[in-house]
Amino acid sequence: MPPLAVVLLLLSAILHTTWNLLLKQTDEKFVSTWWAVLVGSVIFLPALLFTGFPARQTWILLLASVCIEVIYYGLLSRAYSDSDFSLIYPLARGSAPAFIVLWSTIFLGEALSPGGWVGLVVIILGLFIVGSNGVLSTQTKPHTAGILLAIMIAWLISIYTVIDGAAVKQTSAFPYAIVVFFLAPVLTSPLVIRNYGRQRLIEVWNQDRGRITAIGLLTVCAYLLALASYSIAPVSYAGAIREVSVVLGALAGWRFLGEKMGRQRLMGSVIIFIGVLIIASAG
Repeated sequence: MPPLAVVLLLLSAILHTTWNLLLKQTDEKFVSTWWAVLVGSVIFLPALLFTGFPARQTWILLLASVCIEVIYYGLLSRAYSDSDFSLIYPLARGSAPAFIVLWSTIFLGEALSPGGWVGLVVIILGLFIVGSNGVLSTQTKPHTAGILLAIMIAWLISIYTVIDGAAVKQTSAFPYAIVVFFLAPVLTSPLVIRNYGRQRLIEVWNQDRGRITAIGLLTVCAYLLALASYSIAPVSYAGAIREVSVVLGALAGWRFLGEKMGRQRLMGSVIIFIGVLIIASAG
């Protein structure tokens, strides 16, 4: 792995954890997400006048990514409404590398080394520890549905990661990311307005515009850094390294949201992190 790619991915992980933590603290999560992605992309949109649009041959990949990410944001908002941040975030982000390696091997022709397989086994072990903590929880709110949502989110993450990884090897990462983030909220605007109403959208914006703007900026910047790394490193390994954010997410939910993470969930998050490091160094 190029050192520059590792640095970009670590910075991306920090920003990604931060915007997810901010989103968890909003009241109307889906509307806040819609606003954040729209505002974040619009802020960067004028830069397209200087960079140009993504290469023509990547537009099919771009539109496919937009569709997947629309579903991803919807499920993410629902999961954060129902379950602990320190459960959903590590489980969703920690599961993704296993799927990413699979899709990268099948569709991008990236071979998995013995070290990569070891890392995947370690990640799966960590996922089992984190997930069983949620299933066996004695809290009144069951976590089974949240765990299933987290796995679905991980599956979606892996799909759009591989799609975007393939695209940015053919075009510049910056215009590609900005167009993806702009089209996602624009295409869903009719549905969002119909379900929530213009007045509710305005209320959510006025109530939390500062946090929403911060989420939007962090979202775009985090993924720009990730795409830049995908353009210079194998997607299977880059996608795995980015998920070092699982430990940050677990700790953030415990430290800033007062969630009862417990030793088991912390241990599972650390094991996932170790698996990610194995893939990064020996994969």
